Amino acid sequence: MRPGARIAAAIEVLEAILNRYQPVAIALTDWGKAHRFAGSGDRNAIGGLVYDALRRRASLAWALGADTPRALAIGAAPVALGLSPDAVIEACDGADHSPSPLSDQERAGLTRDMSGAPDAARADIPDWLWPSFARQFGANAVGEGEAMARRAPADLRVNTLKATPERVLKALTPFAASPCPVSPIGLRVPPPVGAQRTPNLQAEAAFQAGWFEIQDEGSQIAALLSGAGPRKQVLDLCAGAGGKTLALAAMMQNTGQLYAYDADRHQLKPIFERIKRAGVRNVQVLRAGDEAALEALGPRFDIVVADAPCTGTGTWRRRPDAKWRLKPEALAARQAEQRAVLARASSLVKPGGRLIYVTCSILPEENTDQVAAFLKDRSDFQIVATKDAWAAASLPGGPLHSADGRTDSLLLTPARHGTDGFFIAVLARTA
Repeated sequence: MRPGARIAAAIEVLEAILNRYQPVAIALTDWGKAHRFAGSGDRNAIGGLVYDALRRRASLAWALGADTPRALAIGAAPVALGLSPDAVIEACDGADHSPSPLSDQERAGLTRDMSGAPDAARADIPDWLWPSFARQFGANAVGEGEAMARRAPADLRVNTLKATPERVLKALTPFAASPCPVSPIGLRVPPPVGAQRTPNLQAEAAFQAGWFEIQDEGSQIAALLSGAGPRKQVLDLCAGAGGKTLALAAMMQNTGQLYAYDADRHQLKPIFERIKRAGVRNVQVLRAGDEAALEALGPRFDIVVADAPCTGTGTWRRRPDAKWRLKPEALAARQAEQRAVLARASSLVKPGGRLIYVTCSILPEENTDQVAAFLKDRSDFQIVATKDAWAAASLPGGPLHSADGRTDSLLLTPARHGTDGFFIAVLARTA
């Protein structure tokens, strides 16, 4: 397909997403089924263009003067397809299934200076969320938003129960994998450029053999900071599909007792196959939603990891459509769930144990505000400074600096750390 036809296809897909409210994956799949002549390279390029348009929706709409599928696809095309602005103008000539010629406003928008745009538009953050975002990051808010609107790498965690980083690096030589900056068991495949796509690492023999799992470095750091180790009693309270559960099991070297629980059985379903593939033997998966079984365990745990339900704002690089679907009422609902999770988690930590509160959110309402409210009500818990948690976990190098400047918790972001957005607070229960 010619570049113009790829842009037209992206406009069609964006029409389904923005005007008919189809999920991105379904809209792209439906387009592919209806256009079977398109090769894999074309589908990859169109998908990359659609995702880039959603990542940068606010800035592209401001630059081109319209928040329409056509404006977004045209505005994202230079970066997404590796074209110059002049090449985009030339590609849109109305021939061979390409979009109609660009208007003067659209031509100007391809090179418009963004310095005059509102901060929320420059940062590609929804207007209603900008006050919260600015409270979190202050003068760095625009830069943090810009980083959140770029493509993400593919991070993976080496399963030390079966392999070493060196062995996995060798297996992934064709993908230019390299060690992650912080995690000693993390490897990173760089983000795709232009019309390229992120490789399907789960199709690799090394993945099928259980040598590694796909896991962002931020999530790996959260697991490492938990302090889990051999012969400990550990609970992964909001286990989901089991990413952190597997990381904790490897840290525990298949010893001790590790319980995995989630209220949603659909979220928990993949964990069983993943446990088998990873060679994990010390995990007991509790029945989803069985709060009586959870309560019966009592305050026995050295470590409780509570990866609480959240808005997922830290994952916007990978799920940009969620950025524009998020509503104030959803944020309020997640905050209520987080308070409930903290209450449940704290009841299961033994005296002298630790509660690790984690979210994949970058909003203060879900992070520092929640921790402050919890500590106000629970005098038997104290927050552990990041440097102390870092030292206790024996992580290499000095402790990372939190993106919000705090020293009593750790906020990881794409701009500061190259990870997804993650918040980590280590809370110790007095002995």
